[in-house]
Order: sequence, then C-alpha cells, then structure tokens
Amino acid sequence: MKKISELLETAAALTCPVVRGIDDARLDVPTPCAEYDVRALLNHLFLVVTNFRALAAREEADFSTTPDVVTGDWRGRFEKETASLVAAWDAPGAEDGVTGGMNLPARTVGLMVLGDLVVHGWDLARATGRSFGAGPALVEVLEPGLAGMAPQARSMNVFGEPFPLPAGAPAFDRVLALTGRDPGWSPAGA
Repeated sequence: MKKISELLETAAALTCPVVRGIDDARLDVPTPCAEYDVRALLNHLFLVVTNFRALAAREEADFSTTPDVVTGDWRGRFEKETASLVAAWDAPGAEDGVTGGMNLPARTVGLMVLGDLVVHGWDLARATGRSFGAGPALVEVLEPGLAGMAPQARSMNVFGEPFPLPAGAPAFDRVLALTGRDPGWSPAGA
C-alpha cells in the first residue's frame, strides 16, 4: 500500500503545473464546480491544502472562512504549500491513529485531501483549457476511497449525485463521476 505522502506527491506533480499555468485573465471563468469560478476554487484549494497539512501534523484546522489568497505570487505559494502538505503526510506517524477534530482515521483524512488535490486539479485544468489525467496509481486508490466516502459527502453537499456513465467508462472518468462531475465538462463556448 502506497503512503499518502507518495500519492500526494504524484497528485501535486499533476496539479501544480495546472495552477502555475493559470493566467490571471482566467480567474473569473466557471469551473466544473458550479459554485466556484477559478479564483474561488483556487482559494478553496489553498484552504484545503493548508488545513490538511495541519491535520497531518495533529494541529488545529480552520475551515470556517476562505480568505482570498490569490494575490502576489500565489502560484509559487501554492507550490510551497503543497510541498509542505506532502512533507507533513510523510512525517513518522502521520497515517497512524485518528487526526484532528474530524475524529477519522488519519489515512481516511489523507485520502480526502488526495481526492481534493486530484479532482480540483482536474476542475482547474478543464476550466482553463489544460489537460489533466490521473494515472492508475492514483485512480486505484481514489476510486474505492471516494466511493466509500460518497454517501456521507453527498449528505454534506460536498459531492453531487453520481454522474451517469456508459458501461466501460475510463477509470478516471468513474472517479470524477463519483463526485458528481461530468467528465466531458467544458467551459461554455469552448
């Protein structure tokens, strides 16, 4: 079983170039997350990365407000924050026991942030016209992990209803559909 830190490092290698490539002129375009434009989704992803880094270190996390951090060198800060996330989950004991106020197994919490990093990386790529594909190592962990979390995530309005897919759909499409996303989504007019 791969460590969460190894999986996060793989996910960061996919998501950081997408974030780095976002032009400021694209910050107000819609994303597959209907409630977020690119700027709002970036702010949400920063919040997730920093709070789940804190959870890995058994520190307090605060999801109550989402500050606008898409200012200055936000692209460089995202890469640094994501590297800190990976390092926190690589620390001895990070995957042991329960973590934070969530009172969930640490590995489950790690899978939650992995899902966010991959799925929101895809969201940002789609919204800004970039390609994004999660390889088999990520998909084989995310598909059962997100499927297990899906009922509670839907009850909390974190996931939408599963998007219907044809039989034999690609594995990453199934991961996206679990969260309520249409794997064929594209911005209006694209």
